[in-house]
Parts: sequence; structure tokens; C-alpha cells
Amino acid sequence: MIQVSRLLRRSGVLLCAPVDVSCGWLGMESWNDGDYPRTISRAWSYPMHIGIPKEIKVLEGRVALIPPAAGALVRHGHEVHVQAGAGEASGYPDTEYQDQGVQLEADAAALYAAAQLIVKVKEPVEAEYPLLQPDHVLFGYLHLAAVPELAARLKDIGLTAIGWETVAEDDGTLPLLAPMSDVAGRLAVHLGAQYLQRPNGGMGLLLGGLPATERGHVVVLGAGSVGGNAVRVAAALGARVTVFARHRASLERMHALGPNVTALPSYPALLEQYVADADLLVGGVLVAGARAPVLVPESLVKRMRPGSVIVDVAVDQGGCVETIRPTTWEDPVYLEHGVVHFGVTNMPGAVPRTSAQALSTSVLPFVVRLAAEGGLEDAPLARGINVRGGEIIHPAVRAALE
Repeated sequence: MIQVSRLLRRSGVLLCAPVDVSCGWLGMESWNDGDYPRTISRAWSYPMHIGIPKEIKVLEGRVALIPPAAGALVRHGHEVHVQAGAGEASGYPDTEYQDQGVQLEADAAALYAAAQLIVKVKEPVEAEYPLLQPDHVLFGYLHLAAVPELAARLKDIGLTAIGWETVAEDDGTLPLLAPMSDVAGRLAVHLGAQYLQRPNGGMGLLLGGLPATERGHVVVLGAGSVGGNAVRVAAALGARVTVFARHRASLERMHALGPNVTALPSYPALLEQYVADADLLVGGVLVAGARAPVLVPESLVKRMRPGSVIVDVAVDQGGCVETIRPTTWEDPVYLEHGVVHFGVTNMPGAVPRTSAQALSTSVLPFVVRLAAEGGLEDAPLARGINVRGGEIIHPAVRAALE
């Protein structure tokens, strides 16, 4: 078992106690010397080396920590490294990081060599595998249930990997998945409306309709962060919206969003009836760490109208629509059974500035906790560990890969 504390002791670091960082990065950015909570020790003789690489997944523009957030870590006494150009697509040039005291590394090799804790948005791609070392702690979105080859490689390397999507609070909420789920849910409706246009392969329907025209029908599977945001946007556009959820509290919350929202329990017969009538189907179901359950079989997709659109946000966990497959921003859609399928696995990467700002607010407090002594034993972070010591240890991820 590789401990952050072991890595720090090996490099001569004087460890600090766990910290209270519930205020998030905005509060920490404004602290002066008299503002640090009493639980924070600044008696560090050597810093924790934290690395922020440039994302290289296709058209991925997000950065894990924006300059003010990285600067907050510097003021905590850590040594923060960022790869040159990492923040440019999000609108943050290298100079803004340097102004915060962050060290600039020329390339990925230098960045990974300098860092102990790697904080990155998306799962490593093949070109990054050789850069990962056994003593690294990898902290980012992993989605290993849908990428068994990556899971096998991380096991072989022997590092510790914590998935943002599996970091869980005591009440089961997923604080590091929520911000990107919010973005993806909103984008799903915007993208669906775009692909419903005739030049983009759709049926030529305006979702909100006009006087003397019919409204488009949006069906949303799930009422969590993805589904709830999709429902809000679709309802605001004036579409006829049907959302499916398992619990009464979720149904009540969705029903209250507007008179054009119908909230129904996830009975198979009802799903079949309404999905077949959908102009836009948004998939937003999640089982933390596990493969997404398939709620829409291929036989049901065949019954959808030609030119209708499916945006399955759950595609990075395998998808809740049987006919979905991963795509990239270079080639985001394909036609199957006359239905436009959108399967991009990094949807929020299309709005990197918004996404990076939202991510930094949520991620920074957990980076501080992870870098503290016993960080891997912090309960939410411990629940998020996917790989450690050459083994898959997260129960849901392990079950999905068996």
C-alpha cells in the first residue's frame, strides 16, 4: 500500500495535520497570514510536489486547477508544477500560473518526473502510460469500469489511483462528479437541439416550438445532477419534458420545475412508451464506479422516429442506451436505425473555461486533504481509491471488471 505520508517522509517533508478547507478555493485565495485556520500547520520544511499536466485527450481543453486554485496550494506550502500550455484552452496562460508561484514545466515528461501527486481531469491515454510511476498518486476522472485496458495498465504500474467520480461523502453524494454532471446535463440539451436541426442529420425540429407548431418532446433518464440540469434547460426552452426517476423525492423535485415537466417512475412499460415518442433522449443514470445499467435496448431505439437524437451522458460508464458507443469531438455523432447518436465521453471539455472554474472550486479542498498526513485515509477520498498496490480495490469497479 502506497501512502502519501510515506512519499512525503521519503523526500524529507514535515507533514501537516488535516485541514478544514470547506470554504473552497475562493475563500483560500483571499486569506492573508492572519486568516489561516488554526488546524493548518505552515511548518513545512519541504513541499509536497503536485503536478498539473496538460490534457491530451482529443479536443479536451479543461485544466484540473486554475491559477488562483494552484496559488492557494502554493500558499499552503506545497510545490506546484504545471505543464506549459495546460491552462491555455481554458483561457489561463502560463504567466498567470507563474504569477501565483507555480513552477512551469516544459513538457509532460518533466511534469510527471517532478510530481508525486498528479492532478488531472481525464483518465490517462496511451501516450501518458510510460510517464506514470509506482510512487505516483493519480487523482482525476478514471471511469475504469468502461476502460478495462486502462485498469489493467494502472494495476501493472502499481500506483495509487483515485477516481473523482467515486469520491463519496458519508451521505453518498459525489462532490467531484457533480460539477461536471451539471455542465454535461445542460450541454446535453443544447447539443440535442443542435443535432435535431436538419443540416446536422436531425428531423428539423425546434425544441420549444412556436405558435401553431408542436413542441419537441425531451425524455430524460435519471433525475440526478445530469438529469436535473437537462430537465431545467429543456423546460426553459419550452419543450415538452418527461423525466424518469426511481424515488418519490426526485419525482417531486422534477415536477416542481415547471408545468411542462412530467415526472414518472422508472417502470419498464412507461419507459418503453415515452422513449419511443422522444424527439430527444438524454441518458443520465449512474451507479458510482460501476457500468451504467442499460435501460434502452436496441429494439426500443428502432422504434424511435427517424431523425430523433440520443445524447447518452452515461457513455463514459458504458452508456444506458444499448446502441451508444464512445465518440470524440472530432467525430461526435453517428446514425444508427435512423437515430442520431451523440457519444462524446468528455462533453464538458467543449466549455473548458466554465468547466475548469467549476472543477477547481470542488477539487481544491480534496487536494489539500489528500496532501495532508493520512490523506488516503480521509473517508471520502478512501472511498474513491480505485487502484492501489497492483489491485482494483473499489468494490463496484472490481465487480464491473470481473
